[in-house]
Amino acid sequence: MQDIILLDNIYKIYDMGEVQVMALKGVSLTIQQGEFVAIMGASGSGKSTLMNILGCLDRPSRGNYYLEGIDVSRFSKNELAEVRNKKIGFVFQNFNLLSRTTVWENIELPLIYRKRMTKTDTDRVHQILNALGIETFKKHYPNQLSGGQQQRVAIARAIVNNPALLLADEPTGNLDTVTSMDVMNILQNLNQQWNITIILVTHENDIARFARRIIVLKDGEVISDTPSESYHFTPTSKTS
Repeated sequence: MQDIILLDNIYKIYDMGEVQVMALKGVSLTIQQGEFVAIMGASGSGKSTLMNILGCLDRPSRGNYYLEGIDVSRFSKNELAEVRNKKIGFVFQNFNLLSRTTVWENIELPLIYRKRMTKTDTDRVHQILNALGIETFKKHYPNQLSGGQQQRVAIARAIVNNPALLLADEPTGNLDTVTSMDVMNILQNLNQQWNITIILVTHENDIARFARRIIVLKDGEVISDTPSESYHFTPTSKTS
């Protein structure tokens, strides 16, 4: 399989005046197309810093980051923004939906940023609405939806551009246990049946087990990179 991500000796150093804080210390790893990877670690382990670099929200202080074979380590802010728009989808803990726009309008937003909407784009939105079971809510506003429904909308928005990579940062952090399992089943199905590469940041073991590979950080270093021993996949109809 093709490498989507190659990190080569990545360091991230924050200059705090008289003190330098080394958030990442020589992180090297590869992630292949179609993988589902969970990144875990305690507060201060470096997992959020790593996620920001993977998502092209920040640049490493040293080392190289190759995304689909392109070294984006020294890209300008504008170049990184273009990479994010074309290649990366984001799902956050707080959903980050636009409150005054409908479900449909939230989902189509990344397509509008790229170009004028075409019939193919409209068909794509319909396909994703149906796949995630939210077609009946397309004219609703976010405040008319439950937390789980809002996260489905956020996931739909993240994948509408058919990104190379989906980054999910604590996507179940604001959800109850049952809804959290539902959201994770959706991500699993998108990974298995749509072949979407997913990187998940979480501090919960019950959430990490949905991934096929678990990377653990401590003090800015990778201390463990292993297959998930409790991984189990059960297909669901909505994302098949």
